Amino acid sequence: MEKIEANKELIAACGFYCGACRKYLADKCAGCHDNEKATWCKIRSCVRSHDFHTCAECHKDVAKCKIYFNFIGKIFAFLFNSDRAACIRYIEEHGEQAFAEEMTKRKCQTIKRK
Repeated sequence: MEKIEANKELIAACGFYCGACRKYLADKCAGCHDNEKATWCKIRSCVRSHDFHTCAECHKDVAKCKIYFNFIGKIFAFLFNSDRAACIRYIEEHGEQAFAEEMTKRKCQTIKRK
């Protein structure tokens, strides 16, 4: 079985880790940053407009960000049982590479809600 390497470039703008996504691993998705079809994602658009890699680089508290907690984001949180804000906090505290390594080790796209 092929070992999957952690790659901080595969962290989505919102904190999902594309490197553990089945669609990405099956070459059915380019990942957040390279997926030109993802123009619908307001978080991705905001991050790109500020020349950030993720929301972790923003000076705003992610818990208070209206763009981050939009309707689509709430649906994703429900569907994936995801605590994306916890992902952003992890990145802020430990860095992108540590987050990529943790998600690769867990084989998860996101930190799960408790």
